[in-house]
Amino acid sequence: MIIDIFLLASWIGSVAFALSGFLVGVRTQLDIMGVFILAFITANGGGIIRDVLIGQTPMALQDISAIVLVLATFGFGMALCWAKYLEVEKRGLFVISDSIGLVAFSLTGALVGIDADLNLFGVTVLSFLTATGGGILRDVLVNEVPSVFRSEFYGSVSILVAFALFFLHHMGLESELTITAIFVFALFLRLVAHKMGWSLPRLKFSND
Repeated sequence: MIIDIFLLASWIGSVAFALSGFLVGVRTQLDIMGVFILAFITANGGGIIRDVLIGQTPMALQDISAIVLVLATFGFGMALCWAKYLEVEKRGLFVISDSIGLVAFSLTGALVGIDADLNLFGVTVLSFLTATGGGILRDVLVNEVPSVFRSEFYGSVSILVAFALFFLHHMGLESELTITAIFVFALFLRLVAHKMGWSLPRLKFSND
C-alpha cells in the first residue's frame, strides 16, 4: 500500500517539476525542443544523477512512465500557453504538488542511499540530489543561480528527511508507519515554511 502511495506522490511531483521546467523554458524563450528537454530534465534529472552515482542504469531510461508524464505535462503546458495563463506556479495546487514531489523524491533518494549502505553524508546527498537535482540542472542550463540555493526553506527539507530516515533505520525503527509519518511531517513543514516565508539566513558582508 505504501508503495502505491509513494508512487502516486512521485508522479504528482514529476508533473509539477516538469511543468516548472516547461514554464522556465517558455520564459527564457527556448524553442519547442529546448522547452521539452528542460521539462524532462527538471522532472527526471535528480533521479538520473542519483542512479549514476550508485552505478545503476537510470530508472528514467527504463520506466516508460517517466517520458509519458513529461509528454502529458508538455501538452498541458502548451494549453496554458494558448490560454495565456502562465502564472500557475503561484497557485496553491502547484505549490502542494511541488511539495509532494520534493518530499517523495527526498524519501526515495534517502531509501536508495540506505539500501546502498551509504553513510549519513551519502544518504543525505542522494536525498538532496534526487529532490533538487533536476531544478539545479534546469537553472544552470538557462544561466541562472539555482533557486534551491537562494529560495525559501526547500532543499533543507530534503536534508531533514534524510537525517530522520537514516537514524530511524539504524535504530531499527524503519517501517511503513514511520516512513509515512516522515512524509506527512515533511510535507506539513514545507507547506508551513512556504506560507510563512521561512528561509535560511543569508551571509552578508559589508564593504565598510
